[in-house]
Amino acid sequence: MKGSAKVIEVLNEALTAEITAINQYFIHAKMCENWGYLLLYEDGEKRAVEEMKHAESLIERILFLEGIPIVTKLDKINVGSTVKEQAENDYGLEKIAIQRLQRAINLCIEEADGGSRELLEHILLDEERHANDLEAYLQLIKDMGIQNFLVTQVHKKEKS
Repeated sequence: MKGSAKVIEVLNEALTAEITAINQYFIHAKMCENWGYLLLYEDGEKRAVEEMKHAESLIERILFLEGIPIVTKLDKINVGSTVKEQAENDYGLEKIAIQRLQRAINLCIEEADGGSRELLEHILLDEERHANDLEAYLQLIKDMGIQNFLVTQVHKKEKS
């Protein structure tokens, strides 16, 4: 089914954002794992996988609309050198993604593309949840102090 060129363009913009998020979340997760913050590692890895699923859905939709998915572009990846910087960078990434998705949803409504609108709304809900989780981390860091927060993010590996 031939889709609107405008919709395909915003779907590709969303795809670029998702691929960027995958990379940023993955590097932050691996850094946290290396530092011993295993709960942060697990959370970041889970978020990266969710972003991969979003990217897969976007690729499938672009192909359905007879467009070409652009997977070679990335936005700037902001790697934090501390847990707090990582949370701030990831929260900023989510806020931008939410704004982009809201604009894309409005365009889908204008272009009468209900399928793309529904897909983007689903992704939007996930991104809002990600932003909420990151906002909670930042509030905990503020309330508890970074050292106390980090203590809550370590758990012992079970012996085999």
